[in-house]
Amino acid sequence: MKKVVLAFSGGLDTSYCALYLKEKMNLEVHSVFVDTGGWTPEELVTLEKHAYNLGVSTHKTLSQAQQFYDDCIKYLIAGNILRNNSYPLSVSAERMFQALAVAEYAQKIDAAYVAHGSTGAGNDQVRFDLAFRIVCPELSILSPIRAQNLSREEELNFLQDKGVQFSKDQALYSINKGLWGTSVGGKETLSSDLFLPDSAFPTQVTKQGSEQLDIEFEKGEPVSFAGKEFTHPRFLIEALHQYTAPYGIGRDLHVGDTIIGIKGRVGFEAPAPHLLIRAHHALEKHVLTKEQLALKEQLSAKYGAMIHEGLFLEPALRDIEKFLESSQQMVSGTVKVFLAPYRFHITGIQSKHDLMSPQFAQYGELNRSWSGDDVKGFSKILGNQQMIYRKVNQNA
Repeated sequence: MKKVVLAFSGGLDTSYCALYLKEKMNLEVHSVFVDTGGWTPEELVTLEKHAYNLGVSTHKTLSQAQQFYDDCIKYLIAGNILRNNSYPLSVSAERMFQALAVAEYAQKIDAAYVAHGSTGAGNDQVRFDLAFRIVCPELSILSPIRAQNLSREEELNFLQDKGVQFSKDQALYSINKGLWGTSVGGKETLSSDLFLPDSAFPTQVTKQGSEQLDIEFEKGEPVSFAGKEFTHPRFLIEALHQYTAPYGIGRDLHVGDTIIGIKGRVGFEAPAPHLLIRAHHALEKHVLTKEQLALKEQLSAKYGAMIHEGLFLEPALRDIEKFLESSQQMVSGTVKVFLAPYRFHITGIQSKHDLMSPQFAQYGELNRSWSGDDVKGFSKILGNQQMIYRKVNQNA
């Protein structure tokens, strides 16, 4: 029997693939789950049991959470990247790390095929195919859901006929959990006018009242919150999610342009990414110059777009990362955040690099760096060409 390595999540799509590849294609199935963070050891054990219940020959869990942060998330924070000003690229970013790890594992065990459970109507099929074709072009790619154009109901019926228990409630929503947030897809996201019900989100709202939370950054990276320091930002992100998700913040529906040229809509729960990006951006506005901020905005938008489209291996991204690293040297300080159910806002920042220093001026009040005559001369020169243009052309 030829070997196939299946990128496995344990959801409806990849469960169908595991059974189909074994029973219908007579392949030796090796399932691989790539943990990009946000999973407990107990959940990973349950996932492994599920894979073996489907009849896979081996199941492997590959940890990529720390690498995911080091090689990608820290730049998403540095770039304040929220696609369409809302979506923190939760799935977009992690998919390439999962696909690359699966491709490398397939080569390691001398597989003949590599497989994924993406549909033919989404972005993930492109991301997986790209990674596979770049890293292991000698292997054939199998994608049963896409090839057969299956509905979730057809997959569910197939599994139930084989004795695999998947309730209709489990099949209602497609949930992808990772370190940088959880995406949620369901019937509401297929429309343009419906919002996901509270019950569809992984974390229910249990916290009441309000509080102030302090988040500390060093050179653009989060190092502590609520007075607690962490050995690596990955652990801070996981802890911040657990702490803030019960407020119901970081939820939204993202509408965007897909790689395949259609509009797509997906729900997400990403309290830690939203808090960290908004807090980081607030700190940057105080400590970076006008031109730094302007240049960062342009390059960050390009970086986010390329990550979204699965171009993680493009060398141009390494160039942008070097710029982002350089831009973060003075981005250190504490950001104060107000938290309450379903909302948060930035209260203020404290930083020794704060350019809003009263030593030089207080906006709208007084200045210590220039005189009134300086401003009069500056204003005259600044408007000089516009004055000339108006005079020359006023009778044209």
